[in-house]
Amino acid sequence: MNKIKKVLTVLFTLAFSIQVNANDAPVSFADLAEKLMPSVVNISTTTTVTTNSNPFPGFQFPPGSPFEDMFKEFGTPQTRKSAALGSGFIIDEKGIVITNNHVIQDAEDIVVRVGGEKEYKAKIIGADPLSDIAVLQIDSKEKFIPVKFGDSDKARIGDWVIAIGNPFGLGGTVTAGIISARNRSIGLSRYEDYIQTDASINSGNSGGPLFDMNGDVIGINTAILGKGGSIGIGFSIPSNSAKKVVSQLIEFGETKRGWLGVRIQVVTEEIADIEKLDEPRGALVASVAEKSPSDKAGIKAGDIILEFNGTKINEMKELPIIVAQTEVGKTVDVKIWRNKKEINKKIKLGRLETSSDFKEEKKENQTEVEKPEISEIKSLKIIARLLNKKDIEQRKLPNQTTGLVITNIGKNSPVNYLNVGDVIVEAQKKKIRSIKDLENIVEKALNSNQKTILIVIYNNQNQRRYIGVKLD
Repeated sequence: MNKIKKVLTVLFTLAFSIQVNANDAPVSFADLAEKLMPSVVNISTTTTVTTNSNPFPGFQFPPGSPFEDMFKEFGTPQTRKSAALGSGFIIDEKGIVITNNHVIQDAEDIVVRVGGEKEYKAKIIGADPLSDIAVLQIDSKEKFIPVKFGDSDKARIGDWVIAIGNPFGLGGTVTAGIISARNRSIGLSRYEDYIQTDASINSGNSGGPLFDMNGDVIGINTAILGKGGSIGIGFSIPSNSAKKVVSQLIEFGETKRGWLGVRIQVVTEEIADIEKLDEPRGALVASVAEKSPSDKAGIKAGDIILEFNGTKINEMKELPIIVAQTEVGKTVDVKIWRNKKEINKKIKLGRLETSSDFKEEKKENQTEVEKPEISEIKSLKIIARLLNKKDIEQRKLPNQTTGLVITNIGKNSPVNYLNVGDVIVEAQKKKIRSIKDLENIVEKALNSNQKTILIVIYNNQNQRRYIGVKLD
């Protein structure tokens, strides 16, 4: 009898637990949707587009040709109005609206529809293409119903969310789902830390809010994965990433981001092994901009940034976001890995928007063409030639750059993932000034049974990259 009681007790407890968990799911989103709908707006924009109706663009008939008059009218530029649709949400009773930059970009007229009925003209307070966020001001003295930003860091995978927007111009559409993933990077912008959701997001939802169950905005719906319609993979800018951008756009009409002045890349397992780092982490400095904050602080190419302003950098993509959100002019502590040990540096941040990060190197007035030295490097199964002054000028490389231009790559080469035209400038942290330099470094590594070496290249986009090469 006691055994039966124990079994019944266990079953009752289990049934009660299942019932409680089931009750955690909302029975309906109706009350929440009704409360939030007045704060979500539909946005329509118009832009003048100029097109050339000439069926033979770039072609001109000779003077006196019988076709000259016939096609003359086609060569006249034609203008037309192009319309676009999007969504947004009100964050201040005075009519301040948040949306995506791509919704209002190049717009001549912006109309905001509130509550599905009332239409208002709006102007742009500020827009930021790098984060794809824009702030609008409704042209009205009326008071509007705002919503507030929540804490996106508290949002967990599996949490319920609802999206409200203007898909395909239908207006006032509510969809529900869960957070599918966090910290997504999909290659759309410089700063990516997207929330992924399966709540249906379609064309026209851009700029609309993603709400949690408290009715707080935890994301700005920005992108979908798929052609033309939702397949349950949508992406939102986290509210914590958006808040600082929004506040700066409202206050200054522009952003003021921190700037280090470095180009970075992922720390691979091979690079971590070569540098004797305990695991692949941090951000590898590929190059340092001249006279940048990092240059002045003594940061060098090849350093690995492990910690920034007290925050550990686990993945490369985390660093640009943290730096951008740090106050311009602030002096921060940066922990780097150099020569197999930790070093601490202090860096006073510059401002990205006024930086010389993409400043062109000065050209030398030298036109002498050097005779190329071409040779096979058998250990790497490649053919290469010396980098010359003409290469440096055409590719806008730093003036003192030396190295080898790859002209052919063997099928079984250990660097067969590189491309013809890539320039090898360093190997094992030593500059390459001749083909013999590279051959000696590779031969030395092979003789010492070293399985991996570190090389530095400029790729065909002239980006400096560190590569771990596994030797056969």
